[in-house]
Amino acid sequence: MVVGRLTKAVVELVFPARCVGCGSNGEFLCGECASSMPVADGARCSRCWRPGTGCLPCETAPPQFDSLRSAFVYRGVVPDLVRALKYRGATALAEPMAKSLASTVGSYGIDADVIVPVPLSGMRRRTRGYNQAEELARALGRRLDMAVWPSALERRRDTPPQARSADAEERRRNVAGAFHANDPDIAGRRVLLVDDVTTTGATLAACATALKTAGARSVRALTFARED
Repeated sequence: MVVGRLTKAVVELVFPARCVGCGSNGEFLCGECASSMPVADGARCSRCWRPGTGCLPCETAPPQFDSLRSAFVYRGVVPDLVRALKYRGATALAEPMAKSLASTVGSYGIDADVIVPVPLSGMRRRTRGYNQAEELARALGRRLDMAVWPSALERRRDTPPQARSADAEERRRNVAGAFHANDPDIAGRRVLLVDDVTTTGATLAACATALKTAGARSVRALTFARED
């Protein structure tokens, strides 16, 4: 522990923290940038969290997750945070981002027994060196004092990045059958499924399908951001 704290202190001395949003010194997310992030609230579908009322997709073909909540809308400084965590190795951002996720859990009274992050494929994880959803899940688990099961879900095949997909239907086809819940203890559990960002909810729905097939009692999805 002493060596770990010393190493962290040396790293922070040589590479001082800079705000991802404005570049100011001192912290990875300054107070001004944090307060500028657009909260994902207002009139939204209670299931998929799309803005507005009368959600036709959920009325005609509801997703397998029981609900989705996101802390912020994917604009302003929010994309900078997500990309820094996801692609630039800024895993220290998981802690302040998880603080917002924990507030969202409290605000909407989300009940769960275990946190499960959306998994990466083995190849993508080896390339990146970590899974950003797992970093968020672990930080959130510490805040909520809740168990995190990163191995409860596996991605059985690599899929194209969802950001490159043209529409919702293509995104659904990309991830159909891509996930498998391989932990028998998931049966009867209330799962909090965590990811960094969602657009159509296709990935979360595919994960929820796998978890419910394995017997999960409920699956409530939670993301840091939502592309409206």
